[in-house]
Amino acid sequence: MPGEITFLAALLVGFLGSSHCLGMCGGIAGTLAVSTDPAGSSFSVNRIAYLIIYNLGRICSYVLAGFAVAALGYLGFGLLPPAVAHAIAMGVSALFLLALGLYLGGWWSFLPWLETRGNKLWRMIEPLGRHLLPVKTKSRAFTFGLIWGWLPCGLVYSALAWAASTADPAQGGLLMLGFGLGTLPTVFCMGLTGQTLQRLRRHSLFRQAAGVSLILFAAVMLIIVALDKGEHTHARNPTHVSDNSHTQQVH
Repeated sequence: MPGEITFLAALLVGFLGSSHCLGMCGGIAGTLAVSTDPAGSSFSVNRIAYLIIYNLGRICSYVLAGFAVAALGYLGFGLLPPAVAHAIAMGVSALFLLALGLYLGGWWSFLPWLETRGNKLWRMIEPLGRHLLPVKTKSRAFTFGLIWGWLPCGLVYSALAWAASTADPAQGGLLMLGFGLGTLPTVFCMGLTGQTLQRLRRHSLFRQAAGVSLILFAAVMLIIVALDKGEHTHARNPTHVSDNSHTQQVH
C-alpha cells in the first residue's frame, strides 16, 4: 500500500480500535488528569495542555517502535522476491486486522493473549512511570507518555505487526504515527470525561460496529492481495496469448 494510504488506513484503525483503550488506559488517564490539576475542572487549560504533551510522548513511542519492527521486517522480507514479500506483508496485515475486528466485536478473545506476552517488559518499565507521579512539569508529562506508550496492549501489538509487515522503517513509523493519532481523540477525552466514555464502551453496538468496520477493511486488503497475485501471474506468463495467435496464423 502506498505510504499515504497506509497512514490513512492506520488512522482509521486507531480510531475504530480505540474503544479497547478505554479498558486498558482509563485508570492511567484519570491518574494523570488528577495529578496535573487535582482541584481544577475537567476542561481547565492546564489539564488540557498536560494531556496534549503526554499524548505526544505516547505517540512518539509508537513511532519509534514502528520504525524498529519494520526494520526487523525488512531483514526478513528482504530475503524474498519483492512480489512475494508484498503479498505476504499485505496478507499478514489483513489477518491481524481481521483478528482485531473479531476481538472488538466480542467474537474472539485474541488480544488479551498478546498482552500477556508483553508483561515481562512492562514490569521493568512501569516503575519508571510511577516515579514521575505526581506529574507537575511538562517534561515529566512527556516522559510519562513515552513510558506509557510501552504498556502491554494487544491493539498496539496488532498495529506493530502490521508495521513490521511493511518491511520499510519509514513506512512502519508513518503507519504507527497514523495509528497513534487515530487513538488520540479517545485517549485525550478519557482525561477529561472518562466516565462518559466508559459508558459508551459498555455499548455492545458501538464495539460491534467498530469490529465489523475492521473486518470489512481486512477483506478489502485480502482482495487487493488476490488481485495483485493475479496480475503478477499474468505478467510471468505473457507469451501464452501470442503463442495461441501464432498457432492460429499457421493453421
